[in-house]
Amino acid sequence: MKAMGLQQDGKTGVPVWHKSENRKKVPVFRGKRDRKGEKSMLSESIKKLVQYGVESGITPECERIYATNLLLDAFGESEYTEPETEYAKINLEETLNELLDEAVKRGIIEDSIVYRDLFDTKLMNCLMPRPAQVQREFWDAYKEDPEKATDYFYKLSQDSNYIRRYRVKKDQKWTVDSEYGKIDITINLSKPEKDPKAIAAAKLVKSSSYPKCLLCPENEGYAGRVNHPARENHRIIPITINDSPWGFQYSPYVYYNEHCIVFNSQHTPMKIERNAFIKLFDFVKQFPHYFLGSNADLPIVGGSILTHDHFQGGCYEFAMAKAPVEKELEFKGFEDVKAGIVKWPMSVIRLNGTDSGRIVDLADKILKAWRGYTDEAAFIFAETDGEPHNTITPIARMRDGRFEMDLVLRNNITTKEHPLGVYHPHERLHHIKKENIGLIEVMGLAVLPARLKEELALLAGYMTEGKDIRSSETIAKHADWVEEFLPKYKTVTEENVMDILKTEVGRVFAEVLEDAGVYKRTGEGRAAFLRFTDSVNG
Repeated sequence: MKAMGLQQDGKTGVPVWHKSENRKKVPVFRGKRDRKGEKSMLSESIKKLVQYGVESGITPECERIYATNLLLDAFGESEYTEPETEYAKINLEETLNELLDEAVKRGIIEDSIVYRDLFDTKLMNCLMPRPAQVQREFWDAYKEDPEKATDYFYKLSQDSNYIRRYRVKKDQKWTVDSEYGKIDITINLSKPEKDPKAIAAAKLVKSSSYPKCLLCPENEGYAGRVNHPARENHRIIPITINDSPWGFQYSPYVYYNEHCIVFNSQHTPMKIERNAFIKLFDFVKQFPHYFLGSNADLPIVGGSILTHDHFQGGCYEFAMAKAPVEKELEFKGFEDVKAGIVKWPMSVIRLNGTDSGRIVDLADKILKAWRGYTDEAAFIFAETDGEPHNTITPIARMRDGRFEMDLVLRNNITTKEHPLGVYHPHERLHHIKKENIGLIEVMGLAVLPARLKEELALLAGYMTEGKDIRSSETIAKHADWVEEFLPKYKTVTEENVMDILKTEVGRVFAEVLEDAGVYKRTGEGRAAFLRFTDSVNG
């Protein structure tokens, strides 16, 4: 089609005003600019960003001019002369930083990570397809293969900068061999820390109940504010779970491959009950290449955002999923369901069968039994002073064409000795991990605080130089730990010190999980575990 001088986009068949592919492409010029002037610099950066949108596939070729105009408007610019240079293989982080620096120069935003994040999200939305288009693409791909649909959506979530690849890359990740298999360790560096100016500004912001929380559907397209992240480049896939409307999205922080969040369309609190088990299986039936699990529904053991009913899943096999059953169990009336205790530091019952409904029935029976179970000899109390303590963290998956569910027994009781929780990382481990043990940690991935990057690097220097660790305020808390493990190693050098520290951090995490286990892996603990499973049989 060449009517009115238009050319046709070979990919979509849509008429386009120009085909940049016909022009000579050159690599992005990163040296000194030979053009001067604010407008010229802005035009170059805008052109690069639009080219990124087209190259990544989030912006159709036919929307090049439209996207350019949206970006000009974001800068309050009414004029544009297209630069002659053609760009290819755009570095998104560099291009966004150019645009953000320009926005700071023009007084559009303050030079702070919070304000820069709010504004670059606005810029990325100028390239983005509308929600209806994303949903259509997703479900069209789903008709061919569920995996193809999630591949499309995950790539979009990255290309749109909703998942900031360049920040996620900063996370430190490694694995450590343990008696429970290879456990995953990550020091989380992808969440930016707020600067003092933004913290001060957030205090002045009028409190808002919109969106009610970070998981509500109202976040899709929300511009954000200093105390709430921008989500203009965020897209949600509406799905049906157990005959009710839910949403499917990815976590912006990606602790593991294709880390997704499945959330209720209504802002309702988390609750572990029979319906939760049904919902988990309903999802994995629709997306059999994904697992899906729930945080527990009580504070201390419940992870975060208990105010909004949601699950977390993804395309990843954790150490817990790989762990074998070490003790087979049989539940009366459920002889068709394979059951057993998993070789794992926490207390896990695994159910496996061909009928998801039967697993749900048994899981519900175990849950009800556990909710009301007390065993004083094992320091298990269903409640104290009217406060309930027992709940379950469930994880569902498909395995070799069969349904499988892991039920992790949790208890949130506290004592004077353990005010943060008896089945919580004990104080001697807080120098590494103090935070709650939620779903992700339960499955065998340690999400450790960003402070450890600096602390481990400093510790490595002190160890190789033979300096007194207790003399440093920053790392003195690690001194007892180092003194405990150091005798195991004949030599500590600059070459091996970080490997040693990483190994020992992994061992600490295994101990963290052992602390969180309601039944210890001792003769006494195993006997107490079987007392509970026997009680389920009545």
